Amino acid sequence: MVEKKTIKLDDVAELAGVSKTTVSRVLNNRGYLSDKTIKKVHDAMDKLNYRPNVIARQLFKQKTNLVALVFPTVDNPFFAELEAELEKRFDQLGYRVLMGNSQNNPAKEQDYLKLLLNHQVDGLIVGSHNQGISEYQKTTRPIVSIERFVGKQIPVVSSDNYQGGLLAVQRLLNDGCKHIIHTNYPINLVSPNELRQQAYEDLMNKHNRKPITYSVSFDVSDEEKERVFRKMFREHPEVDGIFADNDTNASLIIRVGKEFNRHVPDDLKVVGYDGANITRTLSPELTTIQQPIPEMATKAVELLLQLIEGKTNVKSVTLPVKMINSTTA
Repeated sequence: MVEKKTIKLDDVAELAGVSKTTVSRVLNNRGYLSDKTIKKVHDAMDKLNYRPNVIARQLFKQKTNLVALVFPTVDNPFFAELEAELEKRFDQLGYRVLMGNSQNNPAKEQDYLKLLLNHQVDGLIVGSHNQGISEYQKTTRPIVSIERFVGKQIPVVSSDNYQGGLLAVQRLLNDGCKHIIHTNYPINLVSPNELRQQAYEDLMNKHNRKPITYSVSFDVSDEEKERVFRKMFREHPEVDGIFADNDTNASLIIRVGKEFNRHVPDDLKVVGYDGANITRTLSPELTTIQQPIPEMATKAVELLLQLIEGKTNVKSVTLPVKMINSTTA
């Protein structure tokens, strides 16, 4: 059996009558080359059926056309839709996407960060909730965050959380609610969610109402969240309005409320936050503040590409939100 010869760069150069360096420059589109020279190299590649070593070319260019997305989980409708929108946009631009669900495990998130620092991916978009990852403070590599503060030099794409909080609480006040409770992340988690809580407190104080916030960790089980919500109903049987920090929690609150004979919209009003398509399909009874997920994805991709191209002073972006009324309103 005759062993098939491996075609190398030298073979292409010899057949084309050019140097190996010239072939490499053609493959990597570097420097000025005449159309005649480029054609000779491509003709030789076609005749020899030469296939460039893609990995080697990527290393030469220090570009992989691979980006990583790190979010808590795709089980959440907001993150699932956001990841899908990001992947679609990157695919249209010729990038492959590595999706990582950190489950709010700092070690997993650091693994993806190492891929970026080691030039194995071109950029990183993060939206998980881990705190204290020091590498974010030091690196100047291309990173964009969505709805999360990770480092002073890292731009953030977020919705207008303060305006969203105002819209939600004002809706409950307009519906006649007297005792409005808010749920949000624990105060030790630095996130734009803090602005939702700030808006809630500002508007409650303006109307001489006592603000009450129950802390709910994102990464605990639904059973643990339901225990918090049962405690809320037991401790505040007078509650008639709830501004939930996300739609998943809002849906759980509606379910738990039924255990206490509280029903939406008859004697309990609930406003969520996110407005993902799947939530609106499965829970049409939920009034919510809709984040512009497609626009957030578009802007995050734009900012990351600017950073990959070496641009500096890339600014954070805040996008408008809107109220989505329930079908039972």
